[in-house]
Amino acid sequence: MPGSAVHKALLAGLLLICCLPIVSAPMALTAGLVFGLVIGNPWKTTTSTWSRRLLQASVVGLGFGINLPVILKISKDAFFYTVISISFTMLAGWLSGRLFKTPQRTSMLISFGTAICGGSAIAAMAPVIKAESEETGVALATVFTLNSIALILFPPLGNLLGMGQQQFGLWSALAIHDTSSVVGAAAAYGGLALAVGTTVKLTRALWIMPSVLLAAWFAKSERKVPFPLFIIGFLFAAAIKTVLPQLDLIWHPLNCIARQSLVVTLFLIGSGLSREVLARTGIKPLAHGIVLWIIVSVASAAAILSGWIS
Repeated sequence: MPGSAVHKALLAGLLLICCLPIVSAPMALTAGLVFGLVIGNPWKTTTSTWSRRLLQASVVGLGFGINLPVILKISKDAFFYTVISISFTMLAGWLSGRLFKTPQRTSMLISFGTAICGGSAIAAMAPVIKAESEETGVALATVFTLNSIALILFPPLGNLLGMGQQQFGLWSALAIHDTSSVVGAAAAYGGLALAVGTTVKLTRALWIMPSVLLAAWFAKSERKVPFPLFIIGFLFAAAIKTVLPQLDLIWHPLNCIARQSLVVTLFLIGSGLSREVLARTGIKPLAHGIVLWIIVSVASAAAILSGWIS
């Protein structure tokens, strides 16, 4: 049974091992998935909370590895196709939801999570559209499952398609749901992929606020939309690095720590996936999420490889 002293000691030991630089993002995620599915996480609530906090802190730390002008250029270039991508995904999500007869609010949550920022987007939208906890849970489980698959599949697929690092970073940011999985997949592909993927994904995350406010207006909801402060932290870290490049002996170690803390985060995320979560997902929402994800992945990869998006 999950919760025994042995299971807790094993989880703590694996967590410490993931702090070592020799452990990569795919290794940590695989270890977490195996632990969560086979043994069971004895501290599921705690690890879920800390994985979110650690992810946000890690994203801030990644800013110490990127110059602010680079971020601004990538964000400016990403603005147009981000709008197109979000609109296309929401439309495709609406159509696939009708195809699989997914409940309306569950369908909207899955589509919104796919279009923008996975679990964060779903958590922000759910209260506005008055989604039930079960509907929110199903949407989160669907997106979470696909996130884990994407982290493993995308790097080899990128190599198979002959993508350069910038192309892969862009593809991962457009086609993978959560920031954590985007960062994990991009980190496994290379430094430039990580910089591009993180910046474009955070640019997309900014659309949570206007999208939820628009939904709140239609739903006549008074729900307040919290601003993702870790994005400000990311930009601030990049600004400090840009203004004070002579202190790179400080910024570089901080960036390395942030990258390894992402590895730990991915282990925590993987360990949170259980057989109960997979069972709760159900066939229709999962089929809806998979089809939508494939449509977005194929369309964005085709656009990138053909040069429409660069």
